[in-house]
Amino acid sequence: MSETNIVNRRKVALVTGANKGIGYEIAAGLGALGWSVGVGARNEERREAAVEKLRAAGADAFGVPLDVTDDASVTAAARLVEERAGRLDALVNNAGITGGPQEPTTVDPDRVRAAVETNVIGVIRVTNALLPLLRRSPSPRIVNVSSSVGSLTLQTTPGAETGPISVAYAPSKTFLNAVTVQYAKELAGTNILVNAVCPGFTATDLNGFRGVRTPQQGATSAIRLATVPDDGPTGRFFDDEGEVPW
Repeated sequence: MSETNIVNRRKVALVTGANKGIGYEIAAGLGALGWSVGVGARNEERREAAVEKLRAAGADAFGVPLDVTDDASVTAAARLVEERAGRLDALVNNAGITGGPQEPTTVDPDRVRAAVETNVIGVIRVTNALLPLLRRSPSPRIVNVSSSVGSLTLQTTPGAETGPISVAYAPSKTFLNAVTVQYAKELAGTNILVNAVCPGFTATDLNGFRGVRTPQQGATSAIRLATVPDDGPTGRFFDDEGEVPW
């Protein structure tokens, strides 16, 4: 039996930013469930190292060169997934950036622009490129990795823990949450379920490994939403404890 036919018998996922941290653990978790997993990442060396590590653990993993901020890269990634699998059952938009001082009165506008380009426009770019392949799946899922710091409800709740003042990263996640809702509204009545997820304060290089959760713990909710049944939620925002207010 050819490799393509074997893949077609498996569910297929693409995880962006999957060469390390939460993205890698999402890929590992789906791979452990028997999925064929595309490891989307820009850095070739780290991407291929992640693929080899996943394969060594028994996962059916394949590398997908992917820069979510580049149209040509995203188009090529969609073509690669189509050639390998012919469809996509789950897209996990995990790639994201943060970093640096973000006080609104002194921030470099380019920092805000970069956060929105990766964390929001990149998600739209990748989702739209992969949507034709998702439509070929009997149970397609889109999971956008967000953060509770993007919740306006929590940001305006006295005493709520929402991290440091951030005019780039946090608002980009608010924007992503709004985008998630709009996709869910447009795709209502189809079999495509679209949700946002907060992995919690996870120790990754985005926060200098200051998080209190492991990447494996941070991946849990995204894996659950990527595998939610057909009567599952859409247009909602979750973490491990349940629904997060927008």
